[in-house]
Amino acid sequence: MSRFYDIVSNPARIMGNSLPSAPPARLESSTRIIRLDSNENPFGPSPKAIDALQNGISSVNCYPDDDCGLLRQKLAKHHELPADQVLVTAGSTAMLSLLCQTLLAPGLNAVTSECSFIVYSMAVQAAGARLIEVPMREDKLDLEAILAAIDTNTRMVLLANPNNPTGTMLEADEVQRFQALLPAHVVLILDEAYYEFAQHFASLRRITYSNSLEYVRLGASVVVLRTFSKAHGLAGLRVGYGIGPAELLGYCARMRNTFSVASVAQAAAMAAIDDTDHIQHVVENNFLQARVLTQGLSALGYRVAPPAANFLFCGLGEDAAAVALFLREEGVAVKPLGSWGAPNFIRVTIGTPEQNQAFLRAMRTLSARRTATETRVSRLG
Repeated sequence: MSRFYDIVSNPARIMGNSLPSAPPARLESSTRIIRLDSNENPFGPSPKAIDALQNGISSVNCYPDDDCGLLRQKLAKHHELPADQVLVTAGSTAMLSLLCQTLLAPGLNAVTSECSFIVYSMAVQAAGARLIEVPMREDKLDLEAILAAIDTNTRMVLLANPNNPTGTMLEADEVQRFQALLPAHVVLILDEAYYEFAQHFASLRRITYSNSLEYVRLGASVVVLRTFSKAHGLAGLRVGYGIGPAELLGYCARMRNTFSVASVAQAAAMAAIDDTDHIQHVVENNFLQARVLTQGLSALGYRVAPPAANFLFCGLGEDAAAVALFLREEGVAVKPLGSWGAPNFIRVTIGTPEQNQAFLRAMRTLSARRTATETRVSRLG
């Protein structure tokens, strides 16, 4: 028995260790690693956001606006909603944690899918509640199974759309039918961290991705999570927000840490909203390079789920951890998904054209080595 085991909280005892990603490239002791493991924007932030950061450095001796008032007002105008239906937090994961702290407690539960965002389990368990995970169906969230798993102790349903790590999308009519069937005691959390990418994919495929803000406008028990970490390229600044019923967000705000969003982060986010040209460049590259990677991996015999975000879910047919280790030796980092319950899959961030070609070269090298090994074994047999 360890020294503090008997005095820490039960959630702290039962939660597993967090799973750190690979070290940032600047900490690598060997050659430079191409980071395709964390769904980061390979083009970085908008030049307008960088200017806002530089202009704000001289005032960091002052505490930030605790309410993120200017940013909230700007987001409210951007989404055509009242400001009290927007709550800014230190990343959308912080908003998720606030919702769990506000809605959950021991004896209660939340429902989601297996092979979904790994932070859901951490946030729910930290609130002392239980996370119910239902199996997927053909790499997509099984909404019927999620509905069937809801009971009287359920307080929230978590839908990542697009889902992380599979990258698959639920269309708007699917979500609408699902939302209409939820009981009154359940809040639907629509995690749209990859909204800009999904919207671009959907428009080119001539389908409707999301009507999530309409649910909020109609007063439904729905909270939408958005972030500046992905398409806007501000992952290192930690800025996200929730959009939902004013009363519920008011309760969540009571649980928020003081001064949790830095002043320079608020300024950069406000500038990033305005740079639509930068966002368009990012999502267009993402769509074109998703096609390049999908075709390249498919030609090697790998299975790739239809993408709707800035990453690919790739089935290898072998141990993903070993493949990820080989790729790292080749200078490319990807995410093996054993801890997500998918030990033969990797998640690959869609990078720049040059980064993606480096990844495909490494995969071709792997495939060639495998073929050579199989040939030698066959001759020996």
